[in-house]
Amino acid sequence: MRHFTSVADIGDIPSAISEALAIKSDRFAYKHLGENRTLLMIFFNSSLRTRLSTQKAALNLGMNVMVLDVNQGAWKLETERGVIMDGDRPEHLLEAIPVMGSYCDVIGVRSFARFESKADDYSEKIISQFIEHSGRPVFSMEAATRHPLQSLADLITIEEHKTVDRPKVVMTWAPHPKALPQAVPNSFAEWITAAGYDLVITHPHGYELDPRFTAGATIEYDQDKALAGADFVYAKNWSAYADPNYGKVLSTDRAWTVTAEKMALTNNAFFMHCLPVRRNMIVSDDVIEGPRSLVIPEAANREISAQLVLKRILQDLP
Repeated sequence: MRHFTSVADIGDIPSAISEALAIKSDRFAYKHLGENRTLLMIFFNSSLRTRLSTQKAALNLGMNVMVLDVNQGAWKLETERGVIMDGDRPEHLLEAIPVMGSYCDVIGVRSFARFESKADDYSEKIISQFIEHSGRPVFSMEAATRHPLQSLADLITIEEHKTVDRPKVVMTWAPHPKALPQAVPNSFAEWITAAGYDLVITHPHGYELDPRFTAGATIEYDQDKALAGADFVYAKNWSAYADPNYGKVLSTDRAWTVTAEKMALTNNAFFMHCLPVRRNMIVSDDVIEGPRSLVIPEAANREISAQLVLKRILQDLP
């Protein structure tokens, strides 16, 4: 594996899951792969699980780790070409990227959608520049349109807890006070359909995702109908995708909050969320604290998804 930005990079999914579970059973079996290798983790946005889990995965593999928070302790970076740099951004990304690449063997990048330009966000302008100019393998720690490490961890978690070969998985929109990117729902839809599960996506009108990611899923605007018979419920907020409302909050309807009453419509489903979660907006306390909540095992599997990706990248380094 050279780069990792989507499900297309993981190859055969059953093989990837088997490899991930083997890693989970012995996290230090491949520690020799990372000896004298350095991972640089670059954060344009905040992080808790991604930062800790990816750093732990790299340490499990024997790597050295450097972490750069672009917004603290670094020069502000200009990202546009042709700009007269007479403002508060004294360094250009096109110089910074190859310099960063000279100090490491592998680069992880976290850069959210900015909601300034849909075209820029959906062309993955930031991570694409790292792939083009760093000279190093690059993997996504969440980009503008996808969060593949999260989705791989989600898939591992479902595989560990499913009781039928093809479970019904429902991804439901839920209210949130701020405009959030579509990266997690895009990626989740892409991975779950690639795995061959029965995926139903439910949301209010106006919250349709890019159909490139939802192809193969059933779209249902009635949340109660969608939840009926579900084996897994994945709650997530996202802002509007379609123009002219891209990046906007169209609704904060609390009727979409996942409650015990909503979960009672399911087939005793497991509850999932990528975290952090706004309690009693996205999900009620009793659901997230209940015995069918998988949010902690799901978060723990972020270490495993990161380690699988890093292992494969290291194995292909010259």
